Amino acid sequence: MVDSRPADGGAAIRRRRLCPKCGFRFTTHERVEPPRLTVIKRDGRRQPFSVEKIRSGMAKALTHRPVGEMPAALDRAAEEVEARIMGRGRPTIESAEIGQIVLAKLREMDQVAYVRFASVHKKFEKPDEFKEEVDRLSEGPSGER
Repeated sequence: MVDSRPADGGAAIRRRRLCPKCGFRFTTHERVEPPRLTVIKRDGRRQPFSVEKIRSGMAKALTHRPVGEMPAALDRAAEEVEARIMGRGRPTIESAEIGQIVLAKLREMDQVAYVRFASVHKKFEKPDEFKEEVDRLSEGPSGER
């Protein structure tokens, strides 16, 4: 190795290297790879975490809703959900826990989107379940389950 120094504001290490046989100089960059997060689905299957699935689910719930600059607001919200999930420091998470985190974020953004997402996440089967959720939503933060 010829030289080693931080790069990209400390996010990587840049190393200048020298081939011992031919003398060719080359550069490598080393980055810390964040741990892979695994989602445990309701049926027990495991799959890699995908922030794009979070974004897609939130986008469906927010369809035709007046939420600021929609693509930017949605991207920020999905990133905040991802940060909260990654900040837990565990390698696995249950899909139900992800759903609760998404619900909390949607509740801040738009109440109709919150109820739409809740109807799928909580598997509403009767109109009364919608009414109960709307009533809890009207009660404020203490109405959360």
